[in-house]
Amino acid sequence: MSETHFDSNLIARPPQKFDFLQPLRNWFDSIQIHDRRAAHFVCKLIPAQCPFERDIKLFGRTIAHIPPMCKLNPLYDQFVGLRFRALCYLVDECGEMVV
Repeated sequence: MSETHFDSNLIARPPQKFDFLQPLRNWFDSIQIHDRRAAHFVCKLIPAQCPFERDIKLFGRTIAHIPPMCKLNPLYDQFVGLRFRALCYLVDECGEMVV
C-alpha cells in the first residue's frame, strides 16, 4: 500500500486581508472603566437601543418600518461592549443602577 503525504506548503490558502479597523477595535476593547463620571458619560453617549429604528405611522396605522441601522456600524460590538463595561462598573463598584 502506498501512503500519500501532503506538504502543507503546497496547499493553496486564501490571501490574508488586512482589517484596517482591527487596531481601533482592539483599542476600544481594551478601555477599562475606573471612574464613576466616565462610566456615566459612556452610558449617556452610547444609547441602549438603536436611535434610528422607527415605525412610520399614518392615521394610527404602521405604513413603514425603518430597521435598526446600528449593525451597519463596523464598531457596533465595541461600543456595546464599552457601554456594558460602564454599566457593570456602576453596578458592581458604585452600587448604582442606570437605565
